Amino acid sequence: MIFGRSERGKPPVEPVTLKILVAGGFGVGKTTLVGAVSEIRPLRTEELLTEAGRPVDDTSGVEGKHTTTVAMDFGRITLREDLVLYLFGTPGQERFWFMWDELSEGALGAVVLADTRRLEDCFAAVDYFERRSIPFLVGVNCFEGAPRYPIEDVRQALDLDEGVPLMMCDARDRESVKEALIGVVQHAMAYAADRREAVTG
Repeated sequence: MIFGRSERGKPPVEPVTLKILVAGGFGVGKTTLVGAVSEIRPLRTEELLTEAGRPVDDTSGVEGKHTTTVAMDFGRITLREDLVLYLFGTPGQERFWFMWDELSEGALGAVVLADTRRLEDCFAAVDYFERRSIPFLVGVNCFEGAPRYPIEDVRQALDLDEGVPLMMCDARDRESVKEALIGVVQHAMAYAADRREAVTG
């Protein structure tokens, strides 16, 4: 019989741990995504939106949102016995973007969440990862009542390179989120292999 992670006579598997960022605009579903897939109770740094922040916090399109992430969200998921992802959700509001440099240190890649009702809100995240050569995948979060567009129309609207993966996802659904995370790991590995080949070839 097998107990735990190792068979009798075999040493336990030491998993590879990878850091993945979850980024995007304010209210796009980053905290929800981390919470949907994390196998541990996620760490959240949410605070209530206040009247004092109203002049700088653009809540148009997300009027029902009453909290905001001020530092990060953190979660963990084991994709395979030998592969564990640590998820770091970035704050979406511009006044907290100074945290992004700290959070992106050592990241393998990122999932950029987009909302078709407010596509422009994810431009900053797309630009950030492009400028720093951090591989990323764009996940269009399927909000109820949000207009649905062909995936290539969304790619064109975001002006994404053909090499950037783009997929529909539901930040509330564990399997949908897992698919996006697997996609960004695969993309990041291919990206790293291409860069190695460019250097050595």
